[in-house]
Amino acid sequence: MRAPEVFRSIRFRLTVIYSILLFALAGVTLVVTYFAVEQATSPQPVTERTAKVYNAEGYVGTMTVADVSQIEAAVNYNTLQDLRRYTLIALPALFVASLGIGWVLSGRVLRPVGAIARTARDIQATDLTRRIRLDGPRDELRDLADTIDSMLDRLDDAFRAQRQLVDDASHELRSPLAIIRTHLDATLNAPDATEDERRRSTAVVDRATTRMSRLVEDLLATARRDADALIDTDVDLSAVAREAGEESFLPERPLRLRNELTGGLHLIGDADGLRRAAGNLLSNAVRLAPTDSTVTLATGRTGSWLWLAVADQGPGIAPEDLPRVFDRFWRAANGAGDSRERRTGLGLAIVRQIVESHGGQVAAFSELGVGSTFVLWLPAGDRTDDEPPPAASPRK
Repeated sequence: MRAPEVFRSIRFRLTVIYSILLFALAGVTLVVTYFAVEQATSPQPVTERTAKVYNAEGYVGTMTVADVSQIEAAVNYNTLQDLRRYTLIALPALFVASLGIGWVLSGRVLRPVGAIARTARDIQATDLTRRIRLDGPRDELRDLADTIDSMLDRLDDAFRAQRQLVDDASHELRSPLAIIRTHLDATLNAPDATEDERRRSTAVVDRATTRMSRLVEDLLATARRDADALIDTDVDLSAVAREAGEESFLPERPLRLRNELTGGLHLIGDADGLRRAAGNLLSNAVRLAPTDSTVTLATGRTGSWLWLAVADQGPGIAPEDLPRVFDRFWRAANGAGDSRERRTGLGLAIVRQIVESHGGQVAAFSELGVGSTFVLWLPAGDRTDDEPPPAASPRK
């Protein structure tokens, strides 16, 4: 037979513990008091004796007498008997009172736990806006509630970002899928379509699938960084930048790459991730840089921070758009790159994600008609202070 729920609760167990402790303490106090009184008073019953009584006329009769010390001992004996009797009555009453006191005290102690449990029951995966916000002294339960609130804040941000990513990704995939479906139905599957129409439709479908493949690759890169399953090692930032330039600077137009790399720049991080971040910046610069211009790739150190910068001589970015260039799926409404290959809008977002996972920061500086500079600030491997990265960008 299963025990009632009240007997399985923490409150009941705490009540039993409080009651046993209080009852044991009071019981020991009473027992010690009893034996102390017994040892101090030497109680014993009265030993009665018979004595003859005489007066002036002679013998009167007999009477019961006792010594004064025996009378005192008898008084003590009666007192001890009363104490024993009252103790036997008080112990059960004390036990019942201790149960009541333990129940009340355990209820007060566990009241914050009840608040935490009620809030946790009300929280759903689709609604993480509820918080415990426990009041009261800064004790262990308050610390537990604050920790849970902090965890809920992080979960809420993560779920919100996940939903936003899924919404944006589905929106971005819908367009190329619609293009592919349209050309399949209207041209490639049409028996009366001409060879030239089929060739044009095939080229459009190829571009759409290429865009989808790039989007999926960028999403996988984002997921890998979110998984935090990569192993960090000692990285030479200038070597990573040089490799990224060799792998990513492959323009289809006449462009020049100028390297201004400083040696001895070491940090602890993911070399592949940092190489991808630098490569994304270079690909972005190649896409926007005008023909016969120069793209500059530079590294250096300022204080305890290392930096990697990519500068181009492209059209620049409007001041109101600069705060958004690292957002997922953001693309400028107008720009020199719009007439060329359509991008996924995840490249710079991945850059920021990689840099922030290394404890760094990203920055963008731009002037319309002059060009843009993207800077990655990364903590040096021997960094010991907590100073933020400098606000100014390295020179182009």
